[in-house]
Amino acid sequence: MNIPFKPGRRRFIQGAGLLGLNLAASGMPGALAKSAPQTVTVVTSYADEFVSRIEAAFEKAYPQYRLRVVWRMPNDAAPYLQQPDHGGADVYWSASPRTFARLARDNTWRKLPIDSGALPRQVGKTELGDAAGFYTASEIAGFGFAVSPPALTQRGLPLPADWTDLSDPRLAGLIALPVPARVGFAPPMVEIVLQAYGWQRGWALWSEIAANAKPIERGSTFVTDEIAAGRCAIGLSIDFFVNSAIANGAALSFIYPRHTGLNPAHIAVTRNSPNPEGAAAFVNFLLSLNGQKLLAHPDIRRLPIRPDAYAGLPTRQFNPFAAAAEGGLQFDSDAARPRLATSASLFQQMLIEPLAELTPLWRRLQAAEQAGKPLPEVRRLLGAPPIDEAAANDPALHRAIGLRLEGENPAIPTPQELAWGETAARNRHAARKLLDEAGA
Repeated sequence: MNIPFKPGRRRFIQGAGLLGLNLAASGMPGALAKSAPQTVTVVTSYADEFVSRIEAAFEKAYPQYRLRVVWRMPNDAAPYLQQPDHGGADVYWSASPRTFARLARDNTWRKLPIDSGALPRQVGKTELGDAAGFYTASEIAGFGFAVSPPALTQRGLPLPADWTDLSDPRLAGLIALPVPARVGFAPPMVEIVLQAYGWQRGWALWSEIAANAKPIERGSTFVTDEIAAGRCAIGLSIDFFVNSAIANGAALSFIYPRHTGLNPAHIAVTRNSPNPEGAAAFVNFLLSLNGQKLLAHPDIRRLPIRPDAYAGLPTRQFNPFAAAAEGGLQFDSDAARPRLATSASLFQQMLIEPLAELTPLWRRLQAAEQAGKPLPEVRRLLGAPPIDEAAANDPALHRAIGLRLEGENPAIPTPQELAWGETAARNRHAARKLLDEAGA
């Protein structure tokens, strides 16, 4: 199978390593054969500027090994690793908890060759590893707000401290909102708000935030692009995308709200690893104090999973362990995970599809409230979710949506999902009628 490699230093090292192996095989002196570095094959979705720095430090610490890096996005990684002998891979290293859990069920991993007792088991309510010991977190990412402080200052607006601040009507049109049904990192943000504020109030808050937002249907840098270009002042994102934009010169800041959550990236060793010793060396290097301190580099800017790795970092650096000790980080990602696709679909049917109709209804209600005419029933209708939380937690519903997403037509909602849109439409119709009657 042809393996795609990035050009430059990595290809050169690979070629030199293979040349050494070929010369040794052809009868060159034993000293040369012994000096030939062994290959450790790592499948990852991380960007080259991240991987290359880790690679250089690892190969300096372990000169007997050379990394062979295979780039696969999470949706492509599982089929690759399910090949015979895992496609030759020793290690999988990526920010995709569901992929690790799925492959663990398929018996893809061997027990991790680490001293797990030396690592924290969780931060806040976020578990940092597999309880069975087959994979563990290698770094953490946090959810929050990308902001342009000058853009907010020019409008006389404060920096947002939490999700409720995003419902301020003065932010109308200024929030870049990644669409949960379209952007891979966005669904946990829906659940962060629902866990923090409860089902009814959480959806009501999301409805009001959505009315201030510009939906972004593509991920990665597109949220930060909207802010850097001046089209929005705040964007909902995950920290490493924003930190990458900052490292490349964008005049942005990142704010971790009081209610936030964490998304661990993980690492695992394949069951049939061709080089288990090399795999163990790489995993242990990455989890060591020196390996974790590399995460603070401006080209990487990830959150370490070792509390001692935060010593000596700037005080402005977010420390999830300190935040958890102060009572923050109560988001339970494991509890949210089964419902992520369901919540994303509810968001789509209730808020995204009808956003052009929903937004002016919120503007009318907010204007009436500012004029001293509270309309609590209109507010309830605009924020009411189409189903209750018990129905949203039904495993059969989760399976049905999962099958739809994995089927031939993943973008076509099921009849049940379309019914949610119809319920939300009836609520908007009733809200519009009440606004008309009130002259709002």
